Amino acid sequence: MLNYRHLYYFWMVAKEGSFARAADRLEMAVQTISAQVRDLEKSLGHQLLKPSGRGVALTEAGQAAFTRAEEIFQLGQYIEEEVREAATARVARLSVGLSDGISKLAAHALLEPVLATPHLRLVCHEGESDELLSELALHQLDVVLAGQAAPRIPQQRLTSERIARSPLQWYGPASLVKKAARDRFPQSLQDLPVLLPTHHAPLRATLDAWFQDLGLQPRVVGEFEDSALLAVFAARGLGVFPVSRLGAQDVGLVRGLRLLGDCPALFEEVHAIWSRRGQHHPLVRQMVEASAR
Repeated sequence: MLNYRHLYYFWMVAKEGSFARAADRLEMAVQTISAQVRDLEKSLGHQLLKPSGRGVALTEAGQAAFTRAEEIFQLGQYIEEEVREAATARVARLSVGLSDGISKLAAHALLEPVLATPHLRLVCHEGESDELLSELALHQLDVVLAGQAAPRIPQQRLTSERIARSPLQWYGPASLVKKAARDRFPQSLQDLPVLLPTHHAPLRATLDAWFQDLGLQPRVVGEFEDSALLAVFAARGLGVFPVSRLGAQDVGLVRGLRLLGDCPALFEEVHAIWSRRGQHHPLVRQMVEASAR
């Protein structure tokens, strides 16, 4: 079995760039750390570190080992906190990954059923879908909310369920959303500055196809990954923007926005994705069950 103490010393040397600095940080003798790193290299059968100036650098094999060691010891940082929380049974922790491609306004509405949980500690991470799914597989997240279902990767053993399918609406500042614009919607989009989600969002392809079907070529003045940020810029007069009816529940939090029109044929979907560990999390189950009502 891999000696994790040896791996830890190797990890510290790699992070510090030298045996001497790692020894100072660990308050140990350089010879002790050097000997244990050599033992690790012997057990793995490959050289992990090589001389570089006054310090050391990673070999190709060392880079692979260091990447895994980073994951292992970052996970280890959560153990003390999670054990304490489990022992006191006072904190209900939920770690959620929010894919860049989904509306953050809609995500808030979907999480609302669990927000009243006593002693809730909600931790939200944003990022690319692939990155978040990797963190989910490593149990760093309890659930990921994304714009599409989980890919079929047998090694990850992920489950997904669509928890929202909400029609789109268009909003904008009062200075742009006037009676004439509402009466001529959606053709009025041709004459208005438009804000859209970026191209990696599943919703963007739906919107582009809709514009093409209507023969519209809107003047796109801004593209955003974060729908909440998009709404703020819209409220400051930059343009009009689409949002799911689910996300529109929070549009009222941004003052000055008005409804331009409805798109009942267009939908934003949100999928909840979880691992085998996540399926037993009571707050994940509560969120999924609430969406089915």
